[in-house]
Amino acid sequence: MPSLLIRNIDKTLHARLKERAAVHRRSLEEEARELLRSAVARQPREENIVDIARRLFGPKHGFDLVIPPRGSAPERPPPDFTKRDGHS
Repeated sequence: MPSLLIRNIDKTLHARLKERAAVHRRSLEEEARELLRSAVARQPREENIVDIARRLFGPKHGFDLVIPPRGSAPERPPPDFTKRDGHS
């Protein structure tokens, strides 16, 4: 089984890890393994633009966003960029 050596741990961090291990009745090494397991197991949630908009501006923030489903916009002709407004 592979090993991992971590050097230059801050004294405060080491003390807190040791205290946490004692609370959970584990060795310092097992506590570190468990923390690494749980950190790696957490997968970042993929958000799309609608999810982000709702999270930032949704009802919790005083906004009630009504976001229409994709493809529900009325049909309209594409803009015509060939015409110039008297500019050459």
